[in-house]
Amino acid sequence: MRVIAGIAKGRKLVAPRGTTTRPVLDQVKEAIFNILFDVDDTRVLDLFAGTGAVGIEALSRGAAHCTFVEHDRAALDAVRTNIERCGFSDLATILSFSVAIALKRRLHDADPFDLIFIDPPYERNLVNPTLHLLAQTTCVGPSTRIIIEHHPHEPIDPPPGFALTDERAYGQTRVSFLRRTS
Repeated sequence: MRVIAGIAKGRKLVAPRGTTTRPVLDQVKEAIFNILFDVDDTRVLDLFAGTGAVGIEALSRGAAHCTFVEHDRAALDAVRTNIERCGFSDLATILSFSVAIALKRRLHDADPFDLIFIDPPYERNLVNPTLHLLAQTTCVGPSTRIIIEHHPHEPIDPPPGFALTDERAYGQTRVSFLRRTS
């Protein structure tokens, strides 16, 4: 696992041992950023950050700041190590809370982010509850792009005021793109 493009291109990223963290595949990460094209000066929220690979990729490609949300201790250690290894400590905020607590307490009244990545553990019924919690916050503005990496057997049920704009399949991974409609 590595940073694909930008100022940290080629840097290797660490992942915790075991199966509790599923790092995003380089192929999927590259496809997401090819679709997004330009992330310069964006504010990014990386929910279920895992290794931090997606948020770090955004920072490497010019994002202004990324907030990483992760509660697993081993994953948090990996996120911290990867951010430091890539030289992005000044551009990152790490919240060591569950996503639900972060959205209810720490990010409920936050300014809107430009990009929100959601990559929960597969088949644990976390995608749609997270979307519905997110819809109750100020994190999502009219131009916020939401990208969800999920298992194909987990259909997206957008909350009222949100629309699914695109979906792509990559083996056992589906990537869904949403926007606010109202």
